[in-house]
Amino acid sequence: MSGEILVVRHGTVPYGEALEMQRRLAERRRREEIGDVLLLLEHPPVYTRGRRSQPEELPMGASWYEAQGIEVLDTDRGGLVTYHGPGQLVAYPIVQLRGYGDDVHEYVRGLERTMTGALGKAGVRAGTIEGLTGVWVGTRKIGSIGLHVSRGVTTHGLAINVNNDLQPFEWVVPCGIEGVAMTSLTRELGAEQDLAAFAATVVDSYAEVFDKQPVVDDSVAA
Repeated sequence: MSGEILVVRHGTVPYGEALEMQRRLAERRRREEIGDVLLLLEHPPVYTRGRRSQPEELPMGASWYEAQGIEVLDTDRGGLVTYHGPGQLVAYPIVQLRGYGDDVHEYVRGLERTMTGALGKAGVRAGTIEGLTGVWVGTRKIGSIGLHVSRGVTTHGLAINVNNDLQPFEWVVPCGIEGVAMTSLTRELGAEQDLAAFAATVVDSYAEVFDKQPVVDDSVAA
């Protein structure tokens, strides 16, 4: 094995709190106080804008979305607008990139393989589309990726639609792709899925792709 990955499972965490948690962990990782960490959680309804986001990606205006009970927040990750909500699995790897070959593009490809591997084990055949980031079932998008790297340590990560409401994606231009159809494990398999069980599958897939030994340690994010 090339090393351990500390796995931290949380329930539903407000996006701002999760962002601060990532920043604390990233600073501790830079100081070598902790090893690599994989956070697994859900968020209350929120649209997040990446560094390259444009106003037209939120055509209704922030106040309209907030009236629907959906926060609108800016982030320092790559990518454009996306939606997070209950029933969607979010995974934030806080890792020292040099331990993964020091190539962010290759690391992103590895995260895509992590998602396709986990989805395959769950019974959904998914893949990538040339020139686009993320994971698709045919032409329907099921998983997204947006990373930030600062002083060699990653924050943000990936999101996979499991049981979440897909309607909020239709109110924006998700990932900057006009007219994209979104899907989920529930929609593809025709029944609600066990989110905790799928999260464990994602951990296993990450460990296989990156040759890591997962160690559950919720205390590291306390």
